[in-house]
Amino acid sequence: MLDLDEALGRLLRSVTPFAADTAESISTFDARGRVLAAELRSLIDVPPADNTAMDGYALRCADVPAAGVSLPVSQRIAAGAVASPLQPGTAARIFTGAPVPAGADAVVMQEQCAALDGGAVRIDAVPQSGQWIRRRGEDVQAGAVVLPRGARLTPQALGLAASVGSATLTVARRPRVALFSTGDELVMPGDPLPSGAIYNSNRYTLRALIESLGCECTDVGIVPDRLDATRDALRRAALEHDVIVTSGGVSVGEEDHIRPAVEAEGRIDLWQLAIKPGKPLAFGEVRRGASTDARGAYFIGLPGNPVSSFVTFLLVVRPLLLHLQGVGEVTPRGLPMRADFDIAQPDRRREFLRVRLNAAGGLDLFANQSSGVLTSAVWGDGLVDNPIGATIRAGDTVRYLSFTELLS
Repeated sequence: MLDLDEALGRLLRSVTPFAADTAESISTFDARGRVLAAELRSLIDVPPADNTAMDGYALRCADVPAAGVSLPVSQRIAAGAVASPLQPGTAARIFTGAPVPAGADAVVMQEQCAALDGGAVRIDAVPQSGQWIRRRGEDVQAGAVVLPRGARLTPQALGLAASVGSATLTVARRPRVALFSTGDELVMPGDPLPSGAIYNSNRYTLRALIESLGCECTDVGIVPDRLDATRDALRRAALEHDVIVTSGGVSVGEEDHIRPAVEAEGRIDLWQLAIKPGKPLAFGEVRRGASTDARGAYFIGLPGNPVSSFVTFLLVVRPLLLHLQGVGEVTPRGLPMRADFDIAQPDRRREFLRVRLNAAGGLDLFANQSSGVLTSAVWGDGLVDNPIGATIRAGDTVRYLSFTELLS
């Protein structure tokens, strides 16, 4: 069995990110979750001019040496208006986001002022130079890189792109992923459940995970437990897809046909990981058509148990799909957290435990860590990455992998 880090390193080195000439330009409105294929530089300063962060009065600090000074109001400036230079000895009524008039060096919030009859204002606080003024370019300066190549476009990243005037963005094309399950025991929800059968939960979990990573997912369905049917499904999937993901059939039983099918239609590069859950995992390539020279479709075979399939997707498939799109850092950050539980028996494999943050700032462990108990993945909000042969005592610091990051 391969060490996870070694296996992931080999896998990523063998996967070539999409070429630059396959990138596409799309509306910034439609770019959530996509990956930038070219860095985004600002052509403008943000904000483009000094503006006020508060409703209040723009003035010269020199005109208000003490609280209680009254000044005539010489102009009213709303957001989007064009301000005239401020006349000495006057104040300008100003509203949040409006441009600060030339000559003014501070804004006093309206709560510290009192409007007087005759169009004047009393300033009840001594201003400090620069207060409540947002300076031109203090957020972004013209020419600055605001989003690097390989950035995943979050909602806030789209807002930043819009703030520098980008109506379109150049993004990596979507990976085309074929998904199928193997197993004669699988039936679909809504159908009768015969004796010995189970509903196919992996089909739903994996499709949602694939699509959440900006990919196009083709659901091939359930493939019968036969070598010829598995080979046929692989051949058809390889023709029009970049990646093939399967669940089930990667163990060594007589009804597990994934390995011989992939070896017949391509090759297997990795087989079995020293992790729990998720030891049965295959990575390789399936040829496209009759050619043996052209790049085929990458293949990843996941275990059939639902938690094993879920965890190995997060640890292996997610990095591959992000790497294809040009994301630079694809491994999750581990956070040091306090364990509020015990693991007395060490395991010979690296174990990923389903846990949840508690109100005391520690981690609780789901009672049943079986690879078939999918409720643990819904109850939990992350995984503890427990090294080979390690025990855990309450109070120990452990490495915590958040689902918030793993599922984004």
